[in-house]
Amino acid sequence: MNKSYLYFMTNKNNTVIYIGVTSDLVKRVYQHKTKTYKGFTAKYNCDKLIYFEEFSDINRAIAREKQLKSGNRKRKEDLINSNNPDWSDLSEGWLFYFD
Repeated sequence: MNKSYLYFMTNKNNTVIYIGVTSDLVKRVYQHKTKTYKGFTAKYNCDKLIYFEEFSDINRAIAREKQLKSGNRKRKEDLINSNNPDWSDLSEGWLFYFD
């Protein structure tokens, strides 16, 4: 089975939290960092990966995304703080290479 990921991105000041789902976390984070698509994350400079969860089924990842998006910011911050209290970029040091 293919893995899927729910992930949070933020900007350098941690003022915005973007939640997304993907089947290729490394590639998707690279796209956010390089502003491949001129959407929300490009507009608000969300280029720090601060949280992610792995799923074996894309439908479960999407359901979790909907659950988290329906919650308030404090709930998202609590989840981040319990796993990444410094809000460090979890993708720091990743090698981005694609054919």
